[in-house]
Amino acid sequence: MRWPSGVKWPTRGLDHFDGLIPFDFKTEPTNLESNSKYLVNLLSMELTYFCSGLLFAAVVRRWVWDYALTVTLLHVLLTSLVMLEFPLVWQWWLALGSGLFLMICNGQLIAYFTCQSDQSYPTFNSY
Repeated sequence: MRWPSGVKWPTRGLDHFDGLIPFDFKTEPTNLESNSKYLVNLLSMELTYFCSGLLFAAVVRRWVWDYALTVTLLHVLLTSLVMLEFPLVWQWWLALGSGLFLMICNGQLIAYFTCQSDQSYPTFNSY
């Protein structure tokens, strides 16, 4: 199916790909010209955390929260080393915290429901 040539799609792309995107906390959503870059950074962080929760649930099958916290602390450390300063932007911390919460909840729930028949997996009653 061909679209008519007069149809304009409201999609925006990145002007250039920067290798520092996973570590960029300096891009703020207030600037109109960097708004697409900020949205790409935010979306990629949240999708990465979501997929990591699924991966941890498949590989580890328990204590996903421990791996999620460890990976997040390593991410903060690497971000500080790559950008040569500690992130103080509250939007970045909010996105990081929501991604961490998403990773822990998705990973733990999937691990719990897939390992219900496993007797060595701790139940909610043991907490």
